[in-house]
Amino acid sequence: MLTLEGVCAGYSVVPVLKDVSLRVEPGQFVAIVGPNGAGKTTLFKTISGIVRPSAGSIQFEGIDLLAVPAAARPHLGIAHVPEGRQVFPSLSVMENLEMGAMTAAGQRGWKENIERIFALMPVLAERRSQVAGTLSGGEQQMLAIGRGLASAPKLLMLDEPSMGLAPAIADFIFEKLQEIRAQTKLTILLVEQRVAEALESADRGYVLEAGRVVLEGNNATLRADDRIRQAYLGM
Repeated sequence: MLTLEGVCAGYSVVPVLKDVSLRVEPGQFVAIVGPNGAGKTTLFKTISGIVRPSAGSIQFEGIDLLAVPAAARPHLGIAHVPEGRQVFPSLSVMENLEMGAMTAAGQRGWKENIERIFALMPVLAERRSQVAGTLSGGEQQMLAIGRGLASAPKLLMLDEPSMGLAPAIADFIFEKLQEIRAQTKLTILLVEQRVAEALESADRGYVLEAGRVVLEGNNATLRADDRIRQAYLGM
């Protein structure tokens, strides 16, 4: 579904991403983990078109993404839930969800999608008229995920969904992601610092350090790797 080959990208002459290659197959849950400053958020911004790569290629379902403007990429089926949630604070919960449904697929499937979103995250249904800026951090994260789902995506990209949340709330968010995947068979690409939880949820993972992929493999392979166990799992 998504293929990156030799991608270099950044914000100046010194690249943040250095020769990054990865693959995401349809229906997979893929985690990208690594320390702060590794380039994880830059990677997502490059896929969604906010950052233009200086080298390499990005293909989505056989389409050259570098030839597609950033504003058109959601219409291909790519939903990017950004770091820090970034809900529209002055809009209601329902208005935020409607903003996510601006794609053609989101418009066509609005009734079914909103029912699914409210079933998965009932708090959003309960607070549909509440201004988003008054929600708790966990509720805002659920709203950000719901807004992504409202676009009826093929690929849901989640950037640090546990950031700034209490451990119990972060665990709840991970449970919801598993539930979403089980019910929708959606392809998920996750960037996360909570390595143990990310790898437990994912089929496949990539470890990004200093802008390079230093390890990759399936769930079991990465969790058994001594470097992962010592550096990220505290074992």
